[in-house]
Order: sequence, then C-alpha cells, then structure tokens
Amino acid sequence: MQFVLLGFSELSDLQGFLFGMFSTIYIIIITGNSLIIILTRLDPALQKPMYFFLANFSFLEICYVSVTLPRILVNLWTQDRNISLLACATQMCFFLMLGATECFLLAVMAYDRYVAVCHPLHYAVVMNQMICVQLAVGSWLMGIPVQIGQTAQIFSLHFCNSNQISHFFCDIPPILKLACGDTFAHEISVYLIATLFVAVPFMLILVSYSKIIFTILKLPTASGRAKAFSTCSSHLLVVLLFFGSATITYLRPKSKHTAGIDKLLSLFYTIVTPMFNPMIYSLRNKDVIAALRKLLFKK
Repeated sequence: MQFVLLGFSELSDLQGFLFGMFSTIYIIIITGNSLIIILTRLDPALQKPMYFFLANFSFLEICYVSVTLPRILVNLWTQDRNISLLACATQMCFFLMLGATECFLLAVMAYDRYVAVCHPLHYAVVMNQMICVQLAVGSWLMGIPVQIGQTAQIFSLHFCNSNQISHFFCDIPPILKLACGDTFAHEISVYLIATLFVAVPFMLILVSYSKIIFTILKLPTASGRAKAFSTCSSHLLVVLLFFGSATITYLRPKSKHTAGIDKLLSLFYTIVTPMFNPMIYSLRNKDVIAALRKLLFKK
C-alpha cells in the first residue's frame, strides 16, 4: 500500500522557494546543534552536567529533524509525494520515539537546574557522572517500547477511505483520519500515551521551576537573582515552545483537528523550534558564548 503526502500540494507554485528555505533551515539546524556538541566536548569550562545534557539535547534535535525534513526536501525536489506503508510507519515510529526522548530530556534538564539552584552544595554529589549518564540513557530508551507498540497499533487499522495524507509527514492525527471504522479506542490510547509522555514531564518541569523561582526570589542580591534567572530562562523558553505546540497537537479531540492548524503546529515543533534552540541556548548563555569565542579566535 502507498500513501500520498499532500502537505505542500496547494503550494505547487512555491515548490522551488520552499525547497530552498527548508534546505537552509536544515543546514542551520545541523550546523548550530553540531557546534554546541563540539563546544561542550572541547571546552573545559563546559564539562558540567548542564552542558552534558545540552549536548544530548543538540544531538537529539539533529536526529529529530532528520526524521522528517530530508523526506520533505526529496518530495519537494522530485515532486514524488508517494510513501510506502512501511516507510510511513518507520517515520512515525522514530518521530514518536525521539519526541518522547525530548520530553524526558527536557524534564531531566529542569531537574538539573533545580538541584543547581535549590541545592547548590549537594549539586556535585547528586549530579555525578554516573547519575547524569543514567538519566540521559533513560531519557533515550524509555519511550522506545511504548512508541513501537503504538505505531504497530495504529498501522494495524484498515485504511479504506483514502490514501492521501493531508500533511508533510506521517503523524498520528492525519493517519487516524484515514482509518475506517471506529477509532475511539485508538484515540484513547493516543491520549493516554500523550499524557504519560507529554503531560507528566511537563508537570515535573513546572514543579521544578516553581521551586527554582521561589528559591531565586529569596536570594539577597539582585545580581544573584539575575544570574540564577539567566541560567534557567533559556531552558524554560525551549520548554514552552516545544510543549505548547505538542500539547495542542496530541491532546486535542479528533473533532477539533483541522489540516491547516495541524500543519502549522507540526512545522513549528518539528522544524522551527529545533532551528531556534541553538540560538536560544548560545545567545543567552555566557559560558557558551565564551567557548565559541575561544574556538573561533584561537591563536
């Protein structure tokens, strides 16, 4: 069985422009996130748990965007929008697994900031190298079995109405729309898994940051408060961008889904957010800026 991705079909006059724009964005994402990985590996000042998790996050963003964007570029270049059922299922599975990893990794990064700000004297003990590696590995692996199962469940449905996917890539909402018969049980399964992988990490992040803010407000000096806020604000901004769009996409009822809004949200959290993440983390972080200057202007 073949599916047809119709995400850009109504923009046929802009195919060349879109290819150029998305190619540029892909290069920016790969370059920006790779630069952060290189900096955290080479600079001694960045050999801290915060930057270990940031390097993991940057590598994740490269993988995350590479699941969807190269296929989009091929479709735009060749005008061939066909995708096999196996390729569609594989794309969805990796997209969901990496999305779950991002949710957990953002929660781990919030926990790291919580320990650093609220328990600074115990930070080196609590966030030792073994704990950091375990938290990172757990973030990468926890979603794999569940998302493989969810993908298998969705593609076990019968698709008798149409094979035309009104989207840029294979995602849950547009695939469920093609299924015939009652999909209520599958929708409930999607909501439960989304609650587990999106809502729970987001609540843990909110709890961490509420405690962080409460602790920061008790600091005696304005400079201390400003420094503490600066180390957390970039991560909080990334959290709001990612979780905001993901929550709207996966926790809305099926009746509320519209192709236009789904496409816009998907572009936002699959392409736009990964592009801005390196800028957010580098431009708002003095240590990263200093490391970049040392790398670029090294004699």
